[in-house]
Amino acid sequence: MQATRRLAQKRNRIERARSRFDNRAWVVARRARAKHLIELGGLVAKAGLVELADDDRAMLYGAFLDIAQQLRDADADALKLRLKWRGSRAFAEDIEAAPLRREDMRRKDETGAR
Repeated sequence: MQATRRLAQKRNRIERARSRFDNRAWVVARRARAKHLIELGGLVAKAGLVELADDDRAMLYGAFLDIAQQLRDADADALKLRLKWRGSRAFAEDIEAAPLRREDMRRKDETGAR
């Protein structure tokens, strides 16, 4: 009984290791899509939308549908330019603030360790 369980565990370990290096086209495409979706979800969280919507997925989906409709309208070019500028600026501010956040975290760790 125990030998069978150990054999199954070893087989599972080998399968997991093999799956990490699976380079079949559909597996690579699936990983890329999953990574892309995770990054998009991170942007939703980073923008604070999860908290603002109180984690209401219907509300978030509705907001995305509204934005999508606005981007389909005739004057979408101006909106796209404004949104892209605002997002680029926010990314730049995050990059500038990152060293300060790391320094704050380091200080908290030092004071908490005492």
